[in-house]
Amino acid sequence: MNLVMKGSGLFEMYIKKYDVDKKVIVAVCDSNIIGKKFKEGNLVLKLDESFYKGEQGNEEEVKEALSCATIANIAGERSIACAVECGCIDPDNIIFIDGIPHAQMVQI
Repeated sequence: MNLVMKGSGLFEMYIKKYDVDKKVIVAVCDSNIIGKKFKEGNLVLKLDESFYKGEQGNEEEVKEALSCATIANIAGERSIACAVECGCIDPDNIIFIDGIPHAQMVQI
């Protein structure tokens, strides 16, 4: 697992951007859970590399990408923390699936 340490240059999140019909979709996922599948009851969180694995990013890059998003899918503790810190996600809208935090954002 890669660890982000201030000023270290190491990354622990992936950012992938999609431009679709004048909308910017951003997928952000912690690197230690990408490619995994989590289940809890009827809920399934499948973190496919094909959807989430783009460029590696640090906290500032994640916050910048999310601030430009019209739609976002965010998974993992570090990624969710960045989304909350930049105001893209309200903590009350975070769900947990098998202990993994996940949230979606849509700007109307």
